[in-house]
Amino acid sequence: MRLRNIPGADEVVANSPYCIQNPEANVGKWHDLFPKKQELHIEIGMGKGQFIMNMAKAHPDINYIGIERYTSVTLRAVQKMEALVEAGEHLDNLKFLCFDAKNIDTIFDSGEVDRIYLNFSDPWPKDRHAKRRLTSSEFLARYNKILKSDGRIEFKTDNVDLFNFSLDEINNSDVWHLDAHTYDLHHDTSLNEGNIMTEYEEKFSSQGNPICKLICSR
Repeated sequence: MRLRNIPGADEVVANSPYCIQNPEANVGKWHDLFPKKQELHIEIGMGKGQFIMNMAKAHPDINYIGIERYTSVTLRAVQKMEALVEAGEHLDNLKFLCFDAKNIDTIFDSGEVDRIYLNFSDPWPKDRHAKRRLTSSEFLARYNKILKSDGRIEFKTDNVDLFNFSLDEINNSDVWHLDAHTYDLHHDTSLNEGNIMTEYEEKFSSQGNPICKLICSR
């Protein structure tokens, strides 16, 4: 996906108090960035931040980090946070990180993350790019290094091909177990309970597209 470069985005992200700089320096001590030591949940590919911000609002007893590769996208999340603060609301349990997730296992210590959210990830439709998909065996191996033993992954998408690929990767793994899945989240009473939608989810579901979701653990 080609993204429009936004002039000044790099500078804003680099200087924002809501964005983490030098993540390698926080290995093993991410909890020090938050006022309270509590569970740590991360979203890889947070987009403009709607999901992770609403999760932080709904669950103040959990610390969140929203991870996004591109500064032009991270900028939008920063702007939303700034607007929230201007309105008098503070999310002390949320930080943003502009970072390439292919190196995710280099910035978190073993068992440091309690849960990983993957929402509407780039499908990388060409076979030769399969290893770039965030639910590929390559990425699952990285998550295995940073998740707690009882941690889990939650994945949502409207792309059925990517969803089927993800199911296959999990079912063919000796490490991961498929706990639950659905091809129509919003009509699944159990999995949809407490569901918080992303920007893409609102858009796609309003067009009548069913949303797929899976949960997996060790």
